[in-house]
Amino acid sequence: MDINKYAFVEEGVYLGKGVSIEPFAVVKKGAVLKDNVVIKSHAYVNGNVNIGENSTIWPGAVIGTKPQDLKYQGEKTYVKIGKNCDIREFATINASCQESSVVEIGDDCLIMAYCHVAHNCKLGKRVVMANSSMLAGHVEIEDFAIIGGMTPVHQFVRVGAYAMVGGFSRVVYDIPPYSIGGGDPFKFGGINIIGLQRNGFPLSIRNKLCQIFKITFRKNLTLEKALEKIEKEIEPIPEVKHWVDFCRNSKRGIMGINGKK
Repeated sequence: MDINKYAFVEEGVYLGKGVSIEPFAVVKKGAVLKDNVVIKSHAYVNGNVNIGENSTIWPGAVIGTKPQDLKYQGEKTYVKIGKNCDIREFATINASCQESSVVEIGDDCLIMAYCHVAHNCKLGKRVVMANSSMLAGHVEIEDFAIIGGMTPVHQFVRVGAYAMVGGFSRVVYDIPPYSIGGGDPFKFGGINIIGLQRNGFPLSIRNKLCQIFKITFRKNLTLEKALEKIEKEIEPIPEVKHWVDFCRNSKRGIMGINGKK
């Protein structure tokens, strides 16, 4: 354990084995820092934060402060960060809003400089947020998704697993899993072929995902008609079922076809 004498660490902080806290970092009472967590100089970790093993909080990052929600009345809420995460310079992760609720960052996530994660957000594992991307309240990002730099994501939006959103986009509706797109106005480019290849998806699965993308976005069908066609014509492998369930359960609507219910 290496706690610099110029770090401010309140009594009542849980410190695992091998924790390192650099000069002028602040860690408040009640925080939990698991084994080998590194808190860099001038980072701020509030007392309602639990940080998993081998994660690093870089200079200027601020974790667990009051949510930016006018409904918040001082309830005890939390932030939980998984293992092997990198929270880069000047990123901000607010506490949740509503009693005992948690902002969750999954294992192996990379949140780059100046990103913002608002109250009640949930990120899966291996999520990447590029510089200055911003999540409003209640956003959900599934495993392995990527959000490009300078991209705001509207409240309650969901971004599906393995999806890639390009930089300088504006995301106001849900992004289906395995897809790729970007811009303002947002346009889909198809299935995230390169991302799927890198993560070991075989050609047979990638081809089926291309088929369901075309049915959903290129056949001029309403969303429900497209999903019915997919269920009737495409083998119901887990990835196809995930696409159908994700789209059917959308509350905000799907980018690109929001008006065609």
